[in-house]
Amino acid sequence: MIRKLLPAIAALSLIAWGHGLAQNESADVDPAYTWDLTELYPTVAAWEEARNDVMSKFEQIEARRGTLGDSAASLYDTLLLISDTQREAARVSTYASLNADEDLRSNETQERRQLSQVMFARLGEATAWLQPEILRVGKEVITSYLHEDKRLERFRFGLEDSLRNAPHTLGDEAEQTLAYFSQAFSSPNTIYSMVANSDIPWPTVTLSNGAEGVIDSQGYSRFRSSDDRDDRKLVFDTFWGKWLEYRNSVGAVLNSHIQTQTALAKARNYDSVLHRELFQDNLPEAVYRTLVTEVNAALPTLHRYFKLRTQMLGIDQMHYYDIYPPLVSLDKQFDIETSKAITLDAMTVLGDDWVDMQREAINKRWMHVYPQRGKRSGAYMNPGAFDVHPYLLLNHNDDYESLSTLAHEWGHAMHTLYSKQNQPFDTSFYSTFIAEIPSTSLELILQDYMSEKAESDNERLFYLGSALEGMRGTFFRQTMFAEFELALYEAAERGEALSGERISEMYGEILKRYHGHDDGVVVIDDLYTNEWMFIPHFYYNMYVYQYATSQTAGTALYARIVEEGETGVENYKNLLKAGGSDYPYTLLKNAGVDMATPGPYRAVAAKMNAIMDEMELILGRQ
Repeated sequence: MIRKLLPAIAALSLIAWGHGLAQNESADVDPAYTWDLTELYPTVAAWEEARNDVMSKFEQIEARRGTLGDSAASLYDTLLLISDTQREAARVSTYASLNADEDLRSNETQERRQLSQVMFARLGEATAWLQPEILRVGKEVITSYLHEDKRLERFRFGLEDSLRNAPHTLGDEAEQTLAYFSQAFSSPNTIYSMVANSDIPWPTVTLSNGAEGVIDSQGYSRFRSSDDRDDRKLVFDTFWGKWLEYRNSVGAVLNSHIQTQTALAKARNYDSVLHRELFQDNLPEAVYRTLVTEVNAALPTLHRYFKLRTQMLGIDQMHYYDIYPPLVSLDKQFDIETSKAITLDAMTVLGDDWVDMQREAINKRWMHVYPQRGKRSGAYMNPGAFDVHPYLLLNHNDDYESLSTLAHEWGHAMHTLYSKQNQPFDTSFYSTFIAEIPSTSLELILQDYMSEKAESDNERLFYLGSALEGMRGTFFRQTMFAEFELALYEAAERGEALSGERISEMYGEILKRYHGHDDGVVVIDDLYTNEWMFIPHFYYNMYVYQYATSQTAGTALYARIVEEGETGVENYKNLLKAGGSDYPYTLLKNAGVDMATPGPYRAVAAKMNAIMDEMELILGRQ
């Protein structure tokens, strides 16, 4: 049961790379735009006391071993003790993680993050006996206890899921042994994160306007969208050239992760890593396979977009470094207060209760808003502090992308709030498969709102182009990543070697196919086939495909909101309120979307074509 909590928190607080950022040297910002971690713990000493208190519970948990079958009350008491310990452990971990992400250069905060990871690893060790013992007690007895003691209802889904996991649960000794290695198993991700975020000495370049820029992840994300094509190429060549120097090392780190996960899947009697990852959420393999098949079938739509981009940018041949500049310029800024106001106004389509709750939350100190030197890049929402509230990390840069990111992350936060209001802690953490639906659907709502409010054809083209780019980046790009990740695991499962060079070859083949390189749609230079090195999500085990499925589901649910009004809104909210109370595929089917069928994916491609039709009409008038 604990296996479901930890991945949920980790997945929901993943870094969303790729936002245009500018870093401040000074951390001297208005406290109103930083999060207030004293709501978690007033001091570091209080955090340390809480961590020690969590760890003091481990002996009590282990003392419950062998008692689950004694009575329904004994089962309840054990599960309650573990649940309460998990709950406080998640809060302890949230504090350490957020504090560390404020400045990745701080050894003190990084050590606290490591201490919280050790705490969770020890918690895993202390509860390693739980699943095997539930299986020994057996379905018949567990079912009788559920009928006998209504207090167990909050644990029903977890218990039934534990029973479902019988074929992949090992004996006590084996489970305990694997638990001892849990922290070591996460080492590749830890090493990669430190290399990517703090260890590489990033070069400085002089741009065409004479300005200098450090081409780290933030500089790359910022300057790759430059209007000057020579600058874009310089930024791409500099960034990927520096990554190339580390290809052997990063390749070894990623291979270590892939090999570890392949071995763990085999140890638990799964057919493959894909089988394991889909089994955790009881997802049919048809979801993954249908996504990849349908997105590949829709590549002509993606290529149509690239050809439209080539035309609008006024270039003869599109290269990979021409992906990011906006199709038209927008002379507007969206500071944080403006972004909050626009987001709230756009969300009126979701009803007064939504807007009232979001307005109250968005004006509290739940967010760390602005970039600063050493701060974690990208954006995320961390839901771990169940008894407090979600926290959001942003790197707001006063542009439209920052506004869209704000809406996206508040989709996560509102999901967390609706789930927490309607679910106990034990079923409040929703699956990753569901998690990205409200975030992507809020982006869609915002895009339509901004397009309707546009004051000129050019402004409308900007928002429509942004919508296309969102679909390219999520529906196509994330599926490309998913196809690549699956290819890595399948190669490892066949016993093939995965060097950095080989990984770049594999990535390059897929990258070029998706972008129509052989047909002259987008030229991909060989240097850019090292892009896989920049993607942290490959260390989270088949995570990325869920961005694409979520955008697809979000598009379908938003269509119901537009078509059905209040009925569609209630259907949408009911999905959020359900949290993790059932398997995500079931929850989504109950909401009217079957992700194992081609229809939802084809609707996304159709929407993308409709947007391009509208843009071509506008361009025809100019």
